Amino acid sequence: MDNAEAERILLEGAGRLGLALEPAAAAKLVRLGEELLKWNRKVNLTAITQEAEVLEKHFLDSLAVLPELGPARSLLDLGAGAGFPGLPLKVARPGLEVTLVDAVAKKVGFMKHAIALLGLAPGARAVHARAEGSPDLEGLPRAEAVVARALAEPGRWLVLAAPYTLPGGRVLAMLSRPLEAAEAGRQAEAAGLRLVSQRSYRLPFGGDPRAVALFTRDG
Repeated sequence: MDNAEAERILLEGAGRLGLALEPAAAAKLVRLGEELLKWNRKVNLTAITQEAEVLEKHFLDSLAVLPELGPARSLLDLGAGAGFPGLPLKVARPGLEVTLVDAVAKKVGFMKHAIALLGLAPGARAVHARAEGSPDLEGLPRAEAVVARALAEPGRWLVLAAPYTLPGGRVLAMLSRPLEAAEAGRQAEAAGLRLVSQRSYRLPFGGDPRAVALFTRDG
């Protein structure tokens, strides 16, 4: 598809998700998608290889959690892979300070390239590291919001994310279906967090089910 059609799909999809996406942001995401697919032919960054699926399953799926970010000014994306959800969130919220972390060097290399290509620095950086719960030793920041997409099952994810979350900050869990509320509450408490909300939605074109759970670190 041409760029104008891809931009139209992003803008329409965002609207169906209840989001307002600026046309300039849509254009940047289309450029990111082109580069992702070009790199992917050589270095295998993602299993999604069709442009329409990249637009929906990478970009729109990432943008869908914008409401849960709230007023957060900094975001830490752990296990970011090729940059999702952190890169699309940065494109949509230019003032957001984003740190993208992954243990796979080729993925970090792509994220660094994408940050330079889209002019997202200095408010975005990619770090080659394995997050294991010790931000000071790992040289990683604590952030007002911490997110991962399919990095670990929810209980393990909350325990991992908590040390990287500033007091009063948010932890986002991107899921295929909502968590059972009582169990989610117990998992949150064990990690020193509190369950704030859960929201279910569907991707706007394929209809795939998704959910996002929002936790906070009080105190």
